Amino acid sequence: MGLSPSFSCSSIGALIIGCLLLQASTSVALSPDFYSRTCPFVFDIIGNVIVDELRTDPRITASLLRLHFHDCFVRGCDASILLDNSTSFRTEKDAAPNANSARGFNVIDRMKVELERFCPGIVSCADVLTIASQISVLLSGGPWWPVPLGRRDSVEAFFSLANTALPSPFFTLAQLKKSFADVGLNRASDLVALSGGHTFGRAQCQFVTPRLYNFNGTNRPDPSLNPTYLVELRQLCPQNGNGTVLVNFDSVTPDAFDNQYYTNLRNGKGLIQSDQELFSTPGADTIPLVQQYSNNRFVFFGAFIDAMIRMGNLTPPSGAQSEIRLNCRVVNSRIRTVENEDDGVVSSI
Repeated sequence: MGLSPSFSCSSIGALIIGCLLLQASTSVALSPDFYSRTCPFVFDIIGNVIVDELRTDPRITASLLRLHFHDCFVRGCDASILLDNSTSFRTEKDAAPNANSARGFNVIDRMKVELERFCPGIVSCADVLTIASQISVLLSGGPWWPVPLGRRDSVEAFFSLANTALPSPFFTLAQLKKSFADVGLNRASDLVALSGGHTFGRAQCQFVTPRLYNFNGTNRPDPSLNPTYLVELRQLCPQNGNGTVLVNFDSVTPDAFDNQYYTNLRNGKGLIQSDQELFSTPGADTIPLVQQYSNNRFVFFGAFIDAMIRMGNLTPPSGAQSEIRLNCRVVNSRIRTVENEDDGVVSSI
């Protein structure tokens, strides 16, 4: 079904336009009004696709936020996670943290197709991911923030780095901190606030079962687990059961972006080990932040906005080749090669 820029008169457009009146100027190279003249309906087009997708897929907002996170942690926010396999590189989609787990690629494709209709060659796939994550949070009850824009797309993917740079659900707090610090997110608030993205969405049982039955090789459950919650999780994820079964990160408000996640941690009800580590690691500097965010939703929202902007500002190394991809799955030179092959001329640009 085709989209129309008239979506700006709908609820999402009204929210975005109203919020834009509040945005502050930014001193960094990226700018919230980067597309104000070249693609003024960019937020409307992306938001319309998400609203449409939510009718059949309540998970999509959390999935899109996760895609943005997994993109930025691998050589900066450059949409490298969206590239399919090619003869030049292996896709990040095959990396262990993403394989059979990262999702929403087809939704990004829909957004890009519509953007190419109205603003051909203008909006980068990296910015599509960034805007989609912000609108996903907003639609789920979370905050709005002025998203700095103007990113460009990488011309390669980084399979090996994706295997090592992304935090594991089995990480200890020390490992989590190192993973975040390695990309420049070295504040405790970065880690705790961004982990709050697990306030909605689902995880597969395979990432949960080790702490239910054999935590750290002890043949016992993770002692930080709430006993009642342990029973509930064992019913959902039986030992030697189907590892792809989905479990809500937050069993109380599973599809809402709120601060219930932090209350869950305080009650020993963090779904995966790396989440519960934020509160259950003795003497950790993350504990007071979990308490603050649990007590005050707006304090969490403010910290989340700050951390999202910091993460969104992670850039590829200086001198890295980039472009504005026409198709988020392939570099432009590959598209032109295929077009030339169709014309009987083979030439890679």
